[in-house]
Amino acid sequence: MTEEKKKNQRRFEGTVVSDKMDKTVVVQVVRNLVHKKYQRKYMVTDRYKCHDEKNQYKVGDQVVFVECRPLSKDKRWRIVKKLN
Repeated sequence: MTEEKKKNQRRFEGTVVSDKMDKTVVVQVVRNLVHKKYQRKYMVTDRYKCHDEKNQYKVGDQVVFVECRPLSKDKRWRIVKKLN
């Protein structure tokens, strides 16, 4: 095959909330949802451990990260770029 298969990777934007680990940062993603019955808006936050090879991202940075192969027990994401 001359073409490389490009699978659909999940892609998220979030804020770095912890950079205490070596080559790993914790990124928090906030989503706004609407309750089905009461039509009330509420926030859901998820935290992902992302690979940061050069330890270049610090707390407060807005980043984009994508899915990748498992790198450790909890780490299945890698950072693509910094937004700001």
